[in-house]
Amino acid sequence: MPTFDVVSEVDMQEVRNAVDQANREAGTRFDFKGTDSEIDLSDTEMVLRSSTEDRLRALHQVLEEKLVRRQVSLKALEAGKIEEASKGSVRQKIAIHAGLSSDHAKKINKFIKDKGAKGVSSQTQGDQLRVSGKKRDDLQAVIASLKEEDFGIPLQFTNFRD
Repeated sequence: MPTFDVVSEVDMQEVRNAVDQANREAGTRFDFKGTDSEIDLSDTEMVLRSSTEDRLRALHQVLEEKLVRRQVSLKALEAGKIEEASKGSVRQKIAIHAGLSSDHAKKINKFIKDKGAKGVSSQTQGDQLRVSGKKRDDLQAVIASLKEEDFGIPLQFTNFRD
C-alpha cells in the first residue's frame, strides 16, 4: 500500500547561513553604521537588535531577503512585537517553528478526509502525518491539493513508498 509523510521542517543550516549573511551585510552597509544592529540565532528563535525601530525593520527586511534567497519559507517564522531593550535600543524575537503541531495535523487530516479521495487515510505520528492509499495516483492528487491549500506552515512531502 503506497504511503507518504507530510512534515514541516526548517533547514537550520540554511537559516544559519542567512543569518550570517544578514549580519555581514548589516556590518558593512552605510545605513547600518553605528547602529549596533545584529541578529542572534538559537535553536528555536532569532533575536534582532538595533538602536532604533527603523533600523530594526530594515534589518528584518535584510534577513527575510537572505532567507528567501536560500529557499527557507517565511511561513516557518513568527515575528514577535518590537520591545524596548537596554540603553535605548530595541529588539525583536522571531520564533522558528519546525514540525507539525497537533492543531495543524488535525486541520490537514480533516482537509484530506473532506477531499473524499477513495481509499486514502491519514494518521498523526508524532510531528508528522502519514498518508496511505490504495493507488499511487490518489496520493499524488492529495499532494497536489495540499500544495494548493495554505495551512500557514511550510509543508514537505517525504518518504513516498509504493
